[in-house]
Amino acid sequence: MKPPIILELCVDSVVSALAADRGGAPRIELCSNLRDGGTTPSAGLIAATRAGFAGAVHVMIRPRPGGFCYSDDEFEIMRRDVLLAKQLGANGVVLGILQESGVVDRERTTCLVEMARPLSTTFHRAFDLSADLDHALEATIQAGISRILTSGGAAMALDGLATIAGLVASAGNRVVIMAGGGVREHNVRRIIAEGRVREIHANLGLPVSSSRPSAHPTATLQAAEQLAISPDRVRCLLDAASS
Repeated sequence: MKPPIILELCVDSVVSALAADRGGAPRIELCSNLRDGGTTPSAGLIAATRAGFAGAVHVMIRPRPGGFCYSDDEFEIMRRDVLLAKQLGANGVVLGILQESGVVDRERTTCLVEMARPLSTTFHRAFDLSADLDHALEATIQAGISRILTSGGAAMALDGLATIAGLVASAGNRVVIMAGGGVREHNVRRIIAEGRVREIHANLGLPVSSSRPSAHPTATLQAAEQLAISPDRVRCLLDAASS
């Protein structure tokens, strides 16, 4: 009997986390600044989300937007944020570190994995930017990573299905391969079947306009839109993945 499909949703607010919970999502990736690819959420956001979300909360460990090569000071921030996520009740952390040459920074990744134990660890889509995906797979396994989020090196998972399936075959039982990148209700079954994955990652947030009138004199000082999740859409994706 095959294990069930696990859906992970990325969220950047308590509102979206609670909507994901109502929709039945078993796991979330919690971050801030989703429009910038996600950064480490605040302690307050982690604590409030942990209090309201019934499933697993995996916290993004990323000190800034941009690339994935970090200075010593930035790495120290990541170390501290891993410890804070543990203290606040996270079930896992999500991270990704590359060297300037484009290879996985195995030494630093191993350090964060060891600090995070016994929490689950995910190497995010920095993996797809590595110079050699096969080499990156072995490096992350050696670092002790629990799972790898990948689109197979493509912009969208649909375009990288053959590579994803190859990674799944190479990984065996050593690490979980989770497919992400453009996962939607209409394509999730194909991604699962052809990618041979049992875990999927999706961003279902839709833009929601600010409630402040645009004529307000300070309207330009705030973001025009936020991302919000619909519980119904979560249920639809779960149904499609399980059908």
